[in-house]
Amino acid sequence: MLKLSSLPASIKNRPNYDRNKMKAKIVHLGFGAFHRAHQALFTDRLLNTYDSDWAICEVNIVGGEQLIDDIRKQDHLYTVLEKGTNSEQAFIIGSVKESLLAPRDGIEAILNKMADPIVEIVSLTVTEKGYCMLPGGVGLDLNNTLIKADLANPLQPQSAPGLIVEALARRMKQGIASFTALSCDNIPENGAVLKMAVIDLAKARDLNLAKWIETNTSFPCTMVDRIVPAATLETLAEITEALGGMQDPCGIACEPFIQWVIEDKFVTNRPHWDRVGAEFVQDVRPYEEMKLRMLNGSHSFLAYLGYLAGYENINDCMNDDNYKKATLQLMIDQQVPTLSVPSSVNLIQYADKLIERFNNPALKHKTSQIAMDGTQKLPQRILDSIRWHIKHHSDFSLLGLAIAAWIRYVGGIDDNHQAIEIKDPMANQLKTLINASNDGIDRVNTLLSLQSVFGPDLPENNNFKQCVISHYLDLMTHGAKQTIKNLIR
Repeated sequence: MLKLSSLPASIKNRPNYDRNKMKAKIVHLGFGAFHRAHQALFTDRLLNTYDSDWAICEVNIVGGEQLIDDIRKQDHLYTVLEKGTNSEQAFIIGSVKESLLAPRDGIEAILNKMADPIVEIVSLTVTEKGYCMLPGGVGLDLNNTLIKADLANPLQPQSAPGLIVEALARRMKQGIASFTALSCDNIPENGAVLKMAVIDLAKARDLNLAKWIETNTSFPCTMVDRIVPAATLETLAEITEALGGMQDPCGIACEPFIQWVIEDKFVTNRPHWDRVGAEFVQDVRPYEEMKLRMLNGSHSFLAYLGYLAGYENINDCMNDDNYKKATLQLMIDQQVPTLSVPSSVNLIQYADKLIERFNNPALKHKTSQIAMDGTQKLPQRILDSIRWHIKHHSDFSLLGLAIAAWIRYVGGIDDNHQAIEIKDPMANQLKTLINASNDGIDRVNTLLSLQSVFGPDLPENNNFKQCVISHYLDLMTHGAKQTIKNLIR
């Protein structure tokens, strides 16, 4: 287990502040890998560099029992190992002060913490599924199992929106000021999505509560960027080596690059994260679209085409020159034209930087990890760009190839005739559609009929359908590697 007193002297990046003076003014829902390498790291840097007392209480609603058990044994310390192409650096993070786990500590303990006047920010990394929204993000899904349970028993909520609504209800009743609800999930206009989920749920409970929340609570949008692969046994072994033989089961590895753009819309005090590299801006959307389409869109492109071809990691795809050229072409020719960013942002340089980041052999970012939850990710990463090109009568062939590759992927067999495990909120529905269709044009038309993914417009657009069908037939006949090679040629 990680102990500061036993760390080798070579580990210079460690808490140099009095952790007893920290105050858990942030409650974070979703203590996962990304949060540990991103928001918690920014908070630690602020503590280490400036006179800050902001710390975090970590909350897991479901799962993560072992992680919480382990980090408590380590006085809530853990390691972030930044792995560059040719070097690595270990950071001991001390910004976590407390932790709560619903199955062990109970929902009441979590609600009491969220209703504590000291708490000024409740942040989230709960993935798209955690917001319990209807397909297309048009509102809260009141038929969602968790939401139905929250409405039946609002004092014991099971969802993230339910926890926030009940905590705010208690603050309103007790005359305590509201908190800022800060989404850090990788979804478009994440603050607006969170606000819709919370307000819709509050309205279903009590219109006066909904009005109080809307008046007193803010929901800033954020753009978060850092490649953080899921921890593996190999990762943990590398961390043990970096710590001179000391084990840290809570450690995580990531790339050196880090970015956080935050809408400056807080009803509370906030940490000065901007002093340690974050940016506070008036409008996050241009940065968000840039990242979602260029980084995440390229990741999805590589994940499906790479996995089909047998490439386990993103950097394996980059070792294939055709994949690298196709990815750069996708970004510059088919994603850049769809974006409107501040003049200070050079999108060509950004694309080159992304290729460099994807090339990092130390990360081992698995294509299977990125390929998960495609029905949730494709609309904002790929389909919005396709709609832009349709409107402007321009080329979207590589974007269409990404969709064809996804359809091929969810078919469940790769180019080497190996079975693929499909992890997606709509996995059962996808399986039903796959089983009911013949491989080929029928399969494409059947999958494109999913209006919750493709909307009513794209399946009716003949150019879009023909583009996807053509690529799908190429993938069937030639496989992913040859299809990309033929396109680049």
